[in-house]
Amino acid sequence: MKGQAQGFEQCYHAQLAVDRESRLIVAPGLTQEVNDKQPLIPALERLRAVPAELGSVQALVADNGFLSEANGNACAAPEPQGAPPIVPFIARGRERHHTDLMQRFAPEPLGPVPQEPLAAMAHRLKTGEGRALYALRKSTVEPVIGIIKSVMKFRQFLLRGVDHVAGEGDWVCLAYNVKRMHRMQAT
Repeated sequence: MKGQAQGFEQCYHAQLAVDRESRLIVAPGLTQEVNDKQPLIPALERLRAVPAELGSVQALVADNGFLSEANGNACAAPEPQGAPPIVPFIARGRERHHTDLMQRFAPEPLGPVPQEPLAAMAHRLKTGEGRALYALRKSTVEPVIGIIKSVMKFRQFLLRGVDHVAGEGDWVCLAYNVKRMHRMQAT
């Protein structure tokens, strides 16, 4: 990645797709891109490759770093196996920590849902269901990242090279999933 100084730094950006109910990592990913816009399409490909026996991805909830027209169109594209497209809920702007009362209980948007993917997504995010689903993002993926960093003490990669680091990231995600499944069995 281009660093703050004159040169480049060997940095990696981990991407995690986490199941909302089980909090298991479904599709890990790694990139050297500076922002989140480019890695979403490869993440969609990994999500679409999840075996049908495990279920299908119905919605993708992401922060505004993932917002782009290409990502909206990629989510709206029909699935190769004929499954329904993944419905995106990507924030259109930076979310305030504490929304005011009028915004929290705003009325449902009127009129038909727009056909253009980004406009349709903005419409969905204004609905009560969309706001509730997007609010779950902070309690779905953020705790997983926190557990990996704080509980498992994984804060940096030890290997070099994209392929090696991606493999190390996959091992970390596997270790997290085993830990999570063990915890789920105990309850």
